[in-house]
Parts: sequence; structure tokens; C-alpha cells
Amino acid sequence: MLVRICETSDLRPCALRRHPERLPLRLAYRVSVLALAAALVVAPGRADALDLFGWLPFGSKSSGKEDDQPAVVDPFPYTARLDVPGGSPGLKDALTASSELLSQRDRLPSGEAGLIARAISDFERLIGRLYVEGFYAGTVTIRVAGLDLQQALGAASLPGPRPVPVTISVDPGPLFSFGNIDISSSEDIPGVSGRLSEGASYGLVPGETANSQKILQAERAIVSDLKAAGYPFARISRREIVADHDTNRLDVRLAVAAGRAARFGAVSVSGAEVTDPDFIVTQAMLPVGEAYSPAKLNRATERLNDLGIFSSVRIVPADSIGPDGLLPVTIEVSERKRNVIGVGANWSSSEGFGAESYWRRRNLFGRGELLSIEGSVGRIADNSLSDLEYSARIALEKPGAFGPQTRFTTSLGAKQEVPDAYRSRSITADAFYERDVNDSLSFKLGGEVQYADENDVFGNQTYLLTGVIGQVNYDTRDDPLNPTKGINALVFAEPAYDARGGNAMLFTRGQISAYQALDEAARFVLAGRLGAGSIIAPSVRDIPAARRFFSGGGGSIRGYAYRNVGPRRNGEVTGGRSFFEASGEIRVKATDTIGVVGFVDAGNSFDAMYPDFSQGLKVGVGAGLRYFTPVGPLRFDFAVPLDPEKDDPDFAIYVGLSQAF
Repeated sequence: MLVRICETSDLRPCALRRHPERLPLRLAYRVSVLALAAALVVAPGRADALDLFGWLPFGSKSSGKEDDQPAVVDPFPYTARLDVPGGSPGLKDALTASSELLSQRDRLPSGEAGLIARAISDFERLIGRLYVEGFYAGTVTIRVAGLDLQQALGAASLPGPRPVPVTISVDPGPLFSFGNIDISSSEDIPGVSGRLSEGASYGLVPGETANSQKILQAERAIVSDLKAAGYPFARISRREIVADHDTNRLDVRLAVAAGRAARFGAVSVSGAEVTDPDFIVTQAMLPVGEAYSPAKLNRATERLNDLGIFSSVRIVPADSIGPDGLLPVTIEVSERKRNVIGVGANWSSSEGFGAESYWRRRNLFGRGELLSIEGSVGRIADNSLSDLEYSARIALEKPGAFGPQTRFTTSLGAKQEVPDAYRSRSITADAFYERDVNDSLSFKLGGEVQYADENDVFGNQTYLLTGVIGQVNYDTRDDPLNPTKGINALVFAEPAYDARGGNAMLFTRGQISAYQALDEAARFVLAGRLGAGSIIAPSVRDIPAARRFFSGGGGSIRGYAYRNVGPRRNGEVTGGRSFFEASGEIRVKATDTIGVVGFVDAGNSFDAMYPDFSQGLKVGVGAGLRYFTPVGPLRFDFAVPLDPEKDDPDFAIYVGLSQAF
């Protein structure tokens, strides 16, 4: 026996087959309009629980926010039981989750009409769930107070005791598998037609379980491929699904309408108030005249969002393709507030409290410019005000200065650093040209001038450095604040000359971090980091103390005092001309909001120009907690140094935002 499940041109399902043991569907829909209307007002259900081939018969998906629902008028008590004879425990769990009678028992329906309406809704939801699980010959029987639904609808009132008993019996019948798969188009579609003839390319494999979700996924994949091939209005024009009850096979025939191929046409802008529309079009980099591509639209959206001046960005294609094959697009933007004030804080038991604040002016001249004034204070726990660390900086960033994907940045800053090993006061001016080569690779090139007045174990010295800086960054992390996969690598080099001491030197360093989730849900993540650097200079004392390599502290070897690991002179750390550091973490997400971390850090700084491992490495171990917030994980780490020296604590605690690396 062949039963036509669906044959449509507008993607709405056909009427379901009738069955003598099931409420006639025509009656169910008629009653749902009359009886269910009032019930949905006072007790709206989850319309997304039933999804028959992408159609929700009782409206759109609800928000799921129970607290927003009004109080139920005339709550009607009932009990519900589900029987699935011959069904697996997994199938019963899926049906239970789809049933409002079972899942919404804590929220009673409004009166008898509300209960009956909920039962009718369940009838259709459960059929939909059977389809999703691959059962196309199942039967659903629902009895309310001992009456079938037709009798309950005609009764003046429901008989029997309160709460009213409701029984649901589901006979899933045989499991269906895919039979003939036919995906076709009335026209030849270059690059896609060959795949359409192979249903397996889209997950529809004869002999496999005929899960209705696979059909929906195949349709989405087909349309996605067509759009990627340059057909913006591609769609499934006809779906025909036929169940053969003699062989328990499901035949699927999908007709594809690609529509016309398109190329990107004129780009316009709406919603811009301060921002220059020409700047928006330039930064979007939509290739006018090239083949339409959703991927290029998505990348353009990302580029505009990365400017940081818009609260929302939408790129909307026109409703039709022009006679010339061009498809105009409109960039719809909503601008963010231009003035921003921010504050932040950090604390560690070895470095004390720190605080920072900034004021930023977005879109300074209407082309994405960012003016920032920043200030910070550190080591607040120290007793003397002279031992505070502080900094002030003014910076300007100009995106698109030399074309799309480029930036010009310049800044002027002053700061005082007072770690245990030295005191440094400096003023620095710099300027950089930056470019994004692609989504992962970027570089910057520029220069800086720095004056520094320092006092350390070698005495008081002043430096006037002029340097040329080059930096390359490769970043494939999925989330900079909480990565679960990818790598982040950085290489830095700066040849510099000290006009006060008459010395030339070369600063170099590199670092790479890698992340790998161990499970599909990314609840277990391995993270590792390696870093090394070298300064080519006549001696350590010829290098400004603040530019030498020190190890130890929250961003280095946890557990040790800040910048307290390295070569020593008269018991005081001098800093080195090279360093090596390595860190490893195992990150476990215990719940959606709580995580735990175990870590080990190792490293050292060396007097030689290249790492000298014969001097050994300092090791710190520890564990931490993470509280995941929308802006990144809040970090709490406890670390112990395994080989402490002078000024190193017995343990250290670190609190901050984002992962340690």
C-alpha cells in the first residue's frame, strides 16, 4: 500500500493519512481553530515541539520564557501517562519531550476546553515526532477521562474524578528506511546538477533510517549549494514523499528551482547617521560584477562589525535580479554610541591590586576613527605611593587609511614600572601601518621613539631608543577569550639604536599557543603555549631594564613573584637577553557556567643572548576555577612555585577576565 505523505509546491505538508484508530485530522484542525484559540491565549504551548517537514501548524516558535506568561484562568487539573508498547526507551523519551500533556503538567490548562485543546495539539506533535524518528505507520490514541477525543469534544463536560486521567498510547509501527531518492531540476545548473542526481551527497541514502530531519537537512544543503553557486533565489519548488507500507520504504522526490544566476550589483547604504556611506561600501569590499556569494556577504558583514562602530549590520539583497544579471544589495547599519567610558580591575596576591580606565570616541571623523585616552594604576597594595605603577596613553586608530583591511595607529604614552628588580620611567611615541592579509594572517610595520630613566642593580641610567618594528600574527582561534580550537602565533622583531649609550641592539621574540577540544561539546580542552625571545646587545646593562626579559607572574610562570625569575647579580634579578617559557592546561567545563583548570608553567630568563637550558627551568603548578560570562570567563587561579627564591611567595592567587592564554 502506498501512502502519499507530502506533495506540495509551497513546502507545506499534505494532509496526513487517516487511520481507523486515530482522530480524523479534518476534525482535529476544525476543533483546533475553535477550541485551541482561547487556550493558546492563556496557556501558550511550545509550537516548536512539532515540526512536520519545517511547518509549525499552530504558529511560530514561542520564546520559552515561562515567567512572561500570564496567570492561567480556571486551571484544570489532570494526570497523564504515556505508553509506547514495543518502543525503545529512547523513542519514549523523545515522545515525552514532544508532548505538552506531559512536559507542561506543572502549568495547568484553562478549563476543560484547554485540556482538550492540549490533547489535540499533542496528537499532531506526537505524529510529527514519529516522523522525525522514522516511523510513518504509527498510531496515536489519546483518551481523556476514558473518552476518545471525538467523544470528549461532544461531551457537555468531562466525567469522572478530578484530576482527570489522560492516557496516551503510541504504537510506532515498523521503522521506515529510504527507498528511491530523486532530486532533480528542470534546468542544467553548472557545478551543482551532478550532485543533485546523487541523493547520498546530501545524506539521503537508500536503506538508511528515513528520519524526516534528514530530508529537511538535505533541502537546506541543496539550497545552500545553489546559492553558493550564484543563484540567490534558489528553492525547493516541490516535495513529494510517499510511504510504501508493504516494504516499509519512504520514497523522496525533490524538485529544485535554481532561478537566475546573479552577480553583485550596486551597493547602497541605509541607517548611517555619522558614518560616511562611501567608507562603509569601501570597507565591505563587496565585489560588484562578480558572482553572487553568501560567503562574501557574510565576510563583508564581519568586516563591518569588526570596525566596532555599529551595533548591527545587515546586508540585504534586492527582491529581484536586474535584466543585466546584477543583484543590487543594501547595507543596513545601526550606529553605536560614539562616547565610551570603561573601567577594569585585577588582583593577584603577589602583585596587588590594579585598576584601569579609558575614554573612547568612536567614529571621530565619520570614517571609523577611534580616539582613546587610557590610564592605569598597579601594585596598589604597596605601602608607598612612590612604588605605584601607573601609565597614561593617548592613541588614534584610523581604519582603511591605505585601503580596505589596513589601519594606521599612533600613540603617545608615559608610564612608571616598579617591579622588585628595577624602577623605570619612560615616554614612548609610536606609529604603525597594519594590514589584514586574510582572515587569519595580519602584520604591522612601524617605528617608535622611547626615552627611559631607570634605576636597577647596575645603578641609574638613561636611554633614548629609536627602533623599527615588524610583527606578524597568525590567529585561527574560534574565540579569543575562551578558545577551544585553533592556534595563535606571533613573531616580533625590532632593530633599535640607543643614542645615549651609542649601542645598537635587536629585540626578537615569538610565541605560539594551540588549543584542541577532546570532545564534540568542547567540555574538555587541552591548551598549550610556547614562547622564546632573544636580544642581541653588547651586554645586559646596555639594555633598558624594562626591555629586558624577566619571567614570573600571572602572564608568565604562575606562582612566582612578578618579574622575579631570571639571572641575578648580588641576589637581585637583573633581567636577561633571552627567555624560554612553556605552559600547559587541561580545561574542563563542568557545567554551562562553571569550569575547572589544571596547569603547569615552566620557564626562565637567561643572561646569554640565546636560552641556556643548562641553568634549568623554574616550574609552577596549580589549579583554577572559571565562571563563564557573556564577555568571557572570569578566572581564579591558585599557583605554587616549586623552586622559589628570594621575594617569591609560598603561593599566588590570580583573578582576571579571560583564560590565562
